[in-house]
Amino acid sequence: MNDAVEAGVMSSGRALLTDREREILAGDADVKDNYRYKVESTARQRIRDLEKDIDVLRENYPKIFEEIECMVCEDA
Repeated sequence: MNDAVEAGVMSSGRALLTDREREILAGDADVKDNYRYKVESTARQRIRDLEKDIDVLRENYPKIFEEIECMVCEDA
């Protein structure tokens, strides 16, 4: 079996947001305010979790960290 499958690490087809979440947060979906707030909260939690991933990449995979840093900081 593939190492990624064994480790449970498979691409989820998304980065930070799913296609549906992008649609909701962009205002292109007709959803109730409570659901939009839930999606916003989920995105914020993922950002907090992302910090842990960034730390691992910075320490162990500096090339990947640099790619992310360039992408995120490019527009800042």
